[in-house]
Amino acid sequence: MTHASGHTARRPYGQTPLRVPELGPCLGRLIVPWQVHAPWVVLDDLREELATDVLELAGMGRAAAERDDPAGVLSATGRRAWETAWEQAVRRVAERVADALDGEIERAAWRVRMPRRRRRRHLLTGSERRAIAARLAAGATPFLSAAAAVDAVAADVRSGRDDGAVARWQDALRTVARRLEAAWLALEDGVEAERDRWAPELATIAGWRPSLWPVVVLWAPVAALLVWLGLVLGGYVPAPAWLAARLGF
Repeated sequence: MTHASGHTARRPYGQTPLRVPELGPCLGRLIVPWQVHAPWVVLDDLREELATDVLELAGMGRAAAERDDPAGVLSATGRRAWETAWEQAVRRVAERVADALDGEIERAAWRVRMPRRRRRRHLLTGSERRAIAARLAAGATPFLSAAAAVDAVAADVRSGRDDGAVARWQDALRTVARRLEAAWLALEDGVEAERDRWAPELATIAGWRPSLWPVVVLWAPVAALLVWLGLVLGGYVPAPAWLAARLGF
């Protein structure tokens, strides 16, 4: 069994050995991040989880090769495994972004002393959270196409009639890993865009001021009564009999 570029199933489909290539170098900035500015939502742990998921699916493929299970190799590294890893990452990132936005909304509302009931109306709804996830996933089309291509080439590998299919399958795995890196970078850009998208909402909350009409309604009669009483005491307005008797006028 050779270990030059991955593990080999002893009796693969066809004549060419079925190896899982090393995918780490293809993941690029998923493994070695590079950032000019600190993000407003920290995603390093989620990025590392996604990279780990990919390395684990490759490891499961190699384990299947050790068991002389070519079908297991193709299943472990197939489209569904890639899409599952990506969908989990998008869901986690979207939840974190939505929670961060809710936190900023809460803080902005608290600073202007917005009532709790009104404040809660500004928090993200379920549909808004789902929309965030959809926007964050929008840059993944090339990745999803590459994942589908892995299964298409795997079908040729299973047929065993094309010795070049294994090499194309290995190339397809490297390609989908590179496309995953690009999808993640697009997702990071999407996270930054979400903050800009919600900036007007946050500005509206920060500029909120309580209405004055309750103050006017409650205090105007009191103020009028105090003015009248001042005029009575000053002798400018005759006091009513009940008040004159009480005040000794």
